[in-house]
Amino acid sequence: MGQFRQISTFVDVVARGSLSAAARAEGIAPAMIGRRLDALEARLGVKLLQRTTRKLALTDEGAAFLEDCQRILGELEEAESAVAARSARASGHLLVSAPAGFGRQHVAPLLPSFLAEHQDVTLNLNLNDRVVDVVGEGVDVAIRIASLSDSSLIGVKLADNQRVLVASPAYLKRHGIPETLADLARHNCLAISSEGSQRGWTFRDNGKLVTLKVAGNMVCNDGEVLHDWALAGKGLAWRSMWEVGTEIEAGTLCKVLDRFAAPGNDIYAVFAQRRHLPLRIRAFVDFLRRTYAQPDYWRT
Repeated sequence: MGQFRQISTFVDVVARGSLSAAARAEGIAPAMIGRRLDALEARLGVKLLQRTTRKLALTDEGAAFLEDCQRILGELEEAESAVAARSARASGHLLVSAPAGFGRQHVAPLLPSFLAEHQDVTLNLNLNDRVVDVVGEGVDVAIRIASLSDSSLIGVKLADNQRVLVASPAYLKRHGIPETLADLARHNCLAISSEGSQRGWTFRDNGKLVTLKVAGNMVCNDGEVLHDWALAGKGLAWRSMWEVGTEIEAGTLCKVLDRFAAPGNDIYAVFAQRRHLPLRIRAFVDFLRRTYAQPDYWRT
């Protein structure tokens, strides 16, 4: 304890510019501060400060030692904050927004476990495929599957995600396997619609991203319906791996045009910038990230 006090006193004296200023901050006599510095220099065997009645000056050894001391004290403060955060109890109400399909499969089933860990938290899960206004609608955490562009929000990556083009073995047996992007014109493409307009499918062709409007005899605004149609052999569907990974592994859906796959639309938790983030938000985001990181999670 004495050694730590000597080090913290040394850093405080340099920061405040004088022994008397450091003494006033502690409410002790300047002579006590001087004795601590003398003991520190004696123990180290070097002169850290050139002291006169008017000013202080760091020696070369003192300047080098100061950097190490500041780093050590900073790390100690961070460690104490981390322990305090872990020992504190999360509490209060959480409003969470998530895309409908992902929320049903990969958020809602996890909530009982989260709330069992944090019994002082209550939670409202809002499933909606539109992009919510996090600040304007008072959302605490929004799950998004897309690249982030709003610099006013904080984004924490929860998991990787890839969009893939899939069809059932039966469909591919009847209609053949597409080999190029041009081949999509002769296939029944099951597209998702949003507010009356079709969302395009994005691929990478010769190093460039291209978005194609595809054609088919069925369009829906619900991705889960498209997923079911693809399983039933009705056509090709452009879906996320979080949704179809299990079926691909089981062989009930097959990936096609893999060499044209676009960069992944990863899964993020986003929230408003705050100086002091409530523990319930940190706890929820950490819980999702920890769960999704489990090696077998996406296989179950």
